[in-house]
Amino acid sequence: MSDATVRNGDVAQLEDLEGIDPVTYERRWKTLAVLCASLIIVIVGNTVLNVALPTLQLGEAEGGIGASQTDVQWIVDAYALVFAGLLFTAAALGDRFGRKGALQAGLVIFGLGSVLGAVAGDVTMLIVSRAVMGIGAALVMPSTLSILTNVFPTRERAKAIAIWAGISGAGAAIGPVASGFLLEHFWWGSVFLVNIPIILGALVAGYVLVPRSKDSTRTPLDPIGALLSIVGLSALVYAIIEGPHHGWLTVESLLWFGGATVALVAFGVWELRNRNAMLDLRLFTNPRFAVSSGGITLVFFAMFGTFFMVTQYLQGVLEYTPLEAALRLLPMSAVIMFIAPQTPKLVARLGADTVGAAGLATVGVGLAGAALFRIDTGYVQLLVTLCILAAGMALTMTPMTTQLMASVPRDRAGMGSATNDTTRELGGALGVAVLGSLLTSSYTNGVADSVADLPARAREVAEGSLGGVVGLVRQGVLPADTPILDSAKQSFVDGLGVAAITGAVVVGLAAVAVKRYLPSDRRSVEITGAPDEGGADSDALDADDAPVSV
Repeated sequence: MSDATVRNGDVAQLEDLEGIDPVTYERRWKTLAVLCASLIIVIVGNTVLNVALPTLQLGEAEGGIGASQTDVQWIVDAYALVFAGLLFTAAALGDRFGRKGALQAGLVIFGLGSVLGAVAGDVTMLIVSRAVMGIGAALVMPSTLSILTNVFPTRERAKAIAIWAGISGAGAAIGPVASGFLLEHFWWGSVFLVNIPIILGALVAGYVLVPRSKDSTRTPLDPIGALLSIVGLSALVYAIIEGPHHGWLTVESLLWFGGATVALVAFGVWELRNRNAMLDLRLFTNPRFAVSSGGITLVFFAMFGTFFMVTQYLQGVLEYTPLEAALRLLPMSAVIMFIAPQTPKLVARLGADTVGAAGLATVGVGLAGAALFRIDTGYVQLLVTLCILAAGMALTMTPMTTQLMASVPRDRAGMGSATNDTTRELGGALGVAVLGSLLTSSYTNGVADSVADLPARAREVAEGSLGGVVGLVRQGVLPADTPILDSAKQSFVDGLGVAAITGAVVVGLAAVAVKRYLPSDRRSVEITGAPDEGGADSDALDADDAPVSV
C-alpha cells in the first residue's frame, strides 16, 4: 500500500488485504464503477424490451412486427435460455483464462447482438439477436461479481455487493425510460441502441481500471461438465418456457423435462466424481449457499414475472404511452437504489435470515397488492404497490448474494457468481413462463365468448393477447367503441390477479423457509467485518465457511 494511503488513515493495513495487490486495492472503487456500468448494460438489455412488448404486438402498419403472446415470451426468454445455459461454462472460462478478458469479450458480443436487434425485421431475427445478447451477458455478468470479490477484502465485500445490487436498479430505470422516449420518436428497434454508448465507455474504462485476475490454482477445465450443464440448463429453461403452450403434462413437455433431468443428474454425478468440478455440489450442503440460491431464484421469479405483466397492464389496460408507462415504473428503481446499500447495516443488526425473510414477505405483499389492480386503478394505488415490491426485492437481493458469495473460495469466485446468476435467470424464466402462462390462459378463456363471432384470423389475434385486440382497433377491423376491448381488458386484469396471487403464495412460503434455514451471520457484515472463525453461535460464521484468501 502506498504511503499516501497510510497517511490518510485508511483503516485497512497491508496485512488485512487478503492477498489483494495494493494498487488494485487503492482503485477498488473506480473498478467497482466499471463493473456496475457493465452490469447496467446487462440489465438495460433486458428492461428496454419490457416497455416495447406491446409495440411489438402491433402490425407492421402500426409500427410493430405482429408478435403474438407466444412470440413475445420467446423474445424475452431466448435471452434467458442462452444466458442460463452458458453461465457456468462462461464463468469457468473466466476463472481459468482471465476474468477481465471474459468481461470485455462479453461486452463486444453484447454490443453486436444489440445492433442486430436494432435492425431486425421480423420475430425470428429478433429472437436470434436476443440469443446473441445472451451469449454476451453470460460472459459479462459472472465476471463483474467475481472481479468484485477479488478486489475487495472480506470486511468491505458486503458493502460493495450492496452497491452492485443497488446499481441494478439504475439499469431498471434507464432501460424503460430510454425505451419509452425512443419508441415515441423512432422505430422500435432503436431501443437496443441505448446499450452502445455504455458498452463503449465500459470497454475503454475497463481496459484501464479493471485488474487481471484468474484462478491462481489453474484448475483444469471441465469440458464434460460444461457440455452437460449447457444441455441440462438449456433443456430445463426451454421446458419451462414451452410448458404453457405444449401443456405441462403433454408428451412434449415430459420429454423436455425428462431430458433436462437426465442431463442435470448426469452433470451432478460427474461433478461429484470429478476432482476439478465446474460446480462443487457439496456447497449445497451449506445452508448459506443453498438457501441463498433458492431465495435469489424466487425473488427474480417475482421480479421478472411482475415486470412482464405490469408493463402490458400499464399500456394495454390503462392506455399509457410507452414513455408514460416507463416514467410510472421509475420509482421502483429509486426504491431499489436507496434500500439496497442500506441492507448490510440491517443484516449486521437483525441477521441475514430476518432481513431476507422480511424482503420476500414484502415482495409477497406487493404481489397481493398487484392482484387488486382493476381497469380503472389510480396511480397512487399503483405507486404504493410497485414501491412495496421494489422494497422487498432490494431487501432480498443483497443479503442473499452476499451469503452465497461468502460461501465460495475467492479463487473460484466465478463459480459462485455463475450460481448466483443462474438462479437469477432460472427464476426470471420461471416467472415469465409460469406467471405469464397463468395470465395468458385466464385471458384466453375470459375473452373467448366475446370474440367468438369474429373471422378466424381476427379471432386468433384477439385471443392471443390484449395487444392484439388493440391492434385490431387501430387497424379499423374493430370499431373504437367495441365491447370486445373492454372484455379483453377485464380478462387481462383477471389473469393478472390469478398470476399475482400465485406468485405471492410462492414467495410467502419462501420467506418462511429463509427464516427457518438461513444462518443469521450478523457478524459477517459488521464494519470491522472479518468473519468470525469458529464458535457455536449461529450468528457467527463457521471456519469452513469463511472465504479462502489467496
